[in-house]
Amino acid sequence: MMGYLLAMGGMYEDKNVTCLPSYGAEVRGGTANCTVVISTEEIASPVASEPEFAVFMNQPSLMRFQNQVQSGGAIFLNTSLIEGDRSARPRHLRGAISELAKKLEDSKASNMIMLGAFLRKSGLVSFDTMVRVLKETFGHRNPSVLRLNRVALQLGYDYLE
Repeated sequence: MMGYLLAMGGMYEDKNVTCLPSYGAEVRGGTANCTVVISTEEIASPVASEPEFAVFMNQPSLMRFQNQVQSGGAIFLNTSLIEGDRSARPRHLRGAISELAKKLEDSKASNMIMLGAFLRKSGLVSFDTMVRVLKETFGHRNPSVLRLNRVALQLGYDYLE
């Protein structure tokens, strides 16, 4: 969902976007991933062999994909589920994202919290655009779902170690 919303935000800002999700049998808690490319220039391939940014929500994903991030790229870590990362990368951005989601009483909100933090640090899509994406994606559902996602997005935007 995080990748989909980010891609939609890029499209809302008239940028070139590709989104390539990969869901295995382990979707929740495993190494499912999504590659999103957002650019003001034409995109030659949806495959990002050396991404500039990577978001890791759990240990298996970090172990599987951390070496693909380009030198000097930024890595976002959910330290609630990732332990012992001792990498020398200077651009590791850490936050106890799952712990923040528990404060909202919905662990599924962790992806929206991380998306907010990602928006703040990457600048790829504006916060206002993402709020619009949330309204159009979740507005037709239960209003409490939209409200939760909006609060979680703001929480992440305001917080990251």
